[in-house]
Amino acid sequence: MILVTGGAGYIGSHAAVELLENGYEIVILDSLANSSYESILRIKELTGRNFEFYEVDLLETEKVENLFRMHNIKAVMHFAGLKSVGESVSFPLDYYGNNIAGTLNLCKIMSRFNVRELVFSSSATVYRTIGNQALEESSSLGANNPYGRTKLVIEEMLHDLYRSDPFWKIVILRYFNPIGAHESGKIGEDPAGIPNNLMPYITQVAIGRRPVLQVFGEDYDTPDGTCIRDYIHISDLVKGHLKALEYLTGPPGIETFNLGTGKGYSVLDLVKEFSRASGIEIPYQVTDRREGDVPICYASAEKARNRLLWEAEKDLFEMCQDAWRWQAMNPYGYGVIKT
Repeated sequence: MILVTGGAGYIGSHAAVELLENGYEIVILDSLANSSYESILRIKELTGRNFEFYEVDLLETEKVENLFRMHNIKAVMHFAGLKSVGESVSFPLDYYGNNIAGTLNLCKIMSRFNVRELVFSSSATVYRTIGNQALEESSSLGANNPYGRTKLVIEEMLHDLYRSDPFWKIVILRYFNPIGAHESGKIGEDPAGIPNNLMPYITQVAIGRRPVLQVFGEDYDTPDGTCIRDYIHISDLVKGHLKALEYLTGPPGIETFNLGTGKGYSVLDLVKEFSRASGIEIPYQVTDRREGDVPICYASAEKARNRLLWEAEKDLFEMCQDAWRWQAMNPYGYGVIKT
């Protein structure tokens, strides 16, 4: 039995589908603070599989412990947490309280119930990005925003945990920029309020929910002046999680892997490719830089290719195509009209 924390969210829901389609038994925990119960129903619809869902926050110790008592959990995929760079700059204490304290509580409970296999959802924001070289797992660390710092603190905490108890098996996955949606169009990214990530903002402009795309800065040291990121299809990303789970069947240890394509695309590159995939021109206006953003960030995925036997397969056009299919089929996400 695999516990999926944050399994109603964007990445967690896609991971849940991948797990179920590959024969795993799962249980999902999610506070629904920034996700929808509708995604749980759609996971069941897509897979034809049933599973238990608990609307629980990781800080609710007694409820989380009860979940471990009721289910024979062997490993945890930990996605739960707040995830907006911009929001973390405005509300850092919320991020430290939710992300770090929630993970701390989870690990304590896992130890109590002798569950020592963990796949942790980290982020490329833990890197100190300098220059325009592909980031390797050994690259210098030093997050530029509170969200990234919460991920970095958790990574360090997990290393300390392993050093204190070398029976743990931990894989840390540093995501770059997941976009796209399930090919069915049934599940996808459904942010609450104004999107903080680029792709859902683009798709909401395309569907008519937003008048214009805000581009944060055009004076970066990049070919077109806008930020460059490594965009990865959500389906490729979650396949990496299954490879990480397989990796945990090996000896105890802690390992970190980048999950990215190894290619960087600018904001305007993504806008143009989305227009090509959807047939819709996206109006945009340039505004001031956003605090916490770095000019260039893309992965070296060699370690994951060599050790996990994983690599991203889908290109930027497919990412845009699937993101648009999701939004076109679900103009208001999971059915709640949001402002």
